[in-house]
Amino acid sequence: MESSNLGSVPEETLEEQHQQDSSKPVFSAFASRPDRPPTQSSSQKYSPLDWAAYFDREEDVCISDSNDVFHLYMAGKEGPVVFCLHGGGYSGMGGSVAVHVAAKKTLRSLAGLVVVDVVEGTAMASLIHMQKILSNRMQHFSSIEKAIEWSVRGGSLRNIDSARVSIPTTLSYDDSKQCYVYRARLEETEQYWRGWYEGLSEKFLSCPVPKVLLLAGTDRLDSRALTIGQMQGKFQMVVVRHTGHAIQEDVPDEFATLILNFISRNRIGPHGVEIPGLGWRAQPRS
Repeated sequence: MESSNLGSVPEETLEEQHQQDSSKPVFSAFASRPDRPPTQSSSQKYSPLDWAAYFDREEDVCISDSNDVFHLYMAGKEGPVVFCLHGGGYSGMGGSVAVHVAAKKTLRSLAGLVVVDVVEGTAMASLIHMQKILSNRMQHFSSIEKAIEWSVRGGSLRNIDSARVSIPTTLSYDDSKQCYVYRARLEETEQYWRGWYEGLSEKFLSCPVPKVLLLAGTDRLDSRALTIGQMQGKFQMVVVRHTGHAIQEDVPDEFATLILNFISRNRIGPHGVEIPGLGWRAQPRS
């Protein structure tokens, strides 16, 4: 090939290109680490979220002739009341209390029962390991942010935003130890553990209202009574995949949709609430 066939490159163009290239940073294996966009600090990432973003008001309810005080968060003024109970911290006690109350048939206005990831067989089998589980968890935190971070990194919760809302209220500040500790001392309630769960399956089935059992990850109907009851249509069972025990916190949007479906399906509410757009016709309760 003759050189005359090759177009010459003007010297000015080469010089300009060299100037442009020299102005750009050069990255190599031996170069310093390139600039990265700023990231949130640990204290920002795990900082508590204000309850006011999710509720309208809070209130302390004192029980007469008792020192017991219940702290309530409330939102909304219309529609059926969805009353949520939580246990002492991944104990399943909230579900157990709800089942025991519903089975007594003393609440005439009760229209439905939702139990989240609590079944008798699994709970009873886990009791022998409970003290070890409690002793292995972190007991003291220098800050609320550290407690939130531990709950997420340790796998208790899989949703950072949920942890930022729920974890702060599970803690109290210990002046003598100069740190945060758990409000509920579950290890001191061992004598009551068995009573929380014994006979829970039969009590659940005996509740005279529509019922739904939400299970985390896998189908864990580990009692014959529950298996037969589910086959007979005595309650609805939903398995929620890719969550831990705290379904309502790991996947709050999916959980809310399940509750709305339950309300609409069973026409729960003063006038039988039916929520449009759910893709099926709700049948009126007999």
